[in-house]
Amino acid sequence: MSERDRAIGALAGLALGDALGMPTQSMSREQIAARYGPITTLRDAAPDQPIAPGRPAGSVTDDTEQALLLARLLIDGAGRVDPTVFADALERWEADMARRGSADLLGPSTKRAIERLRAGEPPDEAGRDGTTNGAAMRVAPVGIAVPGSDADALLDAVVQASRVTHNSSIGIAAAAAVAAAVSAGVDGAGLGAALDAAEQAAAAGARRGHWAAGGDVAARIRWARGFVRGRDRAGLADAVADVIGTSVAAQESVVAAFALAEALGDTPVDALTLAAEIGGDTDTVAAICGAVLGAHHGVGGLPADLLDTVRRVNRIDLAPVADGLLELRHGSRP
Repeated sequence: MSERDRAIGALAGLALGDALGMPTQSMSREQIAARYGPITTLRDAAPDQPIAPGRPAGSVTDDTEQALLLARLLIDGAGRVDPTVFADALERWEADMARRGSADLLGPSTKRAIERLRAGEPPDEAGRDGTTNGAAMRVAPVGIAVPGSDADALLDAVVQASRVTHNSSIGIAAAAAVAAAVSAGVDGAGLGAALDAAEQAAAAGARRGHWAAGGDVAARIRWARGFVRGRDRAGLADAVADVIGTSVAAQESVVAAFALAEALGDTPVDALTLAAEIGGDTDTVAAICGAVLGAHHGVGGLPADLLDTVRRVNRIDLAPVADGLLELRHGSRP
């Protein structure tokens, strides 16, 4: 498996997880079971889906679209993301989504930060209380663009990509965990080592940005990995949905993604379909888990038939994006 396979795998895993979680997002576990039954493949969204009613199977959501937006900004900016340019791009994206009749718009932290920026607050202050999962859900391109061997450079890149909307200790810690796990996977690290790297990066990320009250992301990832080991599928679903949590709070959904990667990392499709079943922010939990596992297994380790559907439905080609990010990765080496 080549570095390129793993980089494409990170983006493909993100998109596949996102698409699997699309029809179930913002629904309870009980509602999902009653409306869809077990999630074993890509499904059309039901007409009464609260965010994406009636969207066809394989459609991605804001997780993939914002990740690709960030990737383009990184490539165009030679690895740097200007906060005002990023805010402008996010606003244009939301306006386009609204024109298409989608309710999949900017999350609460991002929306509040952009409003503050427009009111004249400096970029470092606008995202001061962004503690949701928005930065973490779109940060995988940073993990592809920056090698994990330079932990300080990787964390600096995460902060730069996160600060305008999620410049809090929690928001940065969560995004750093995802970027570090993806970067380690692209480097060819084993899954355990990649998840260890996520813990270490989260601990370092928590010392950046504005302090925010809440559970420590690194400590919660470490605890969750042990908590879920050895559980069967039903017990794992209970553990993640009822104890870890799947809300938009970064300390829940991001930690849930790592818990599923720990428990079902050898079988990505099992991890991602379970993420889609357990309720809450299913598309984001599955997208983050997919990015981490895709980087580890490579694109060849993901189901080709499902990926073909995602590519066709969304008309996306992830290989050129991965190539552009890898050029940045090689350029950042001494």
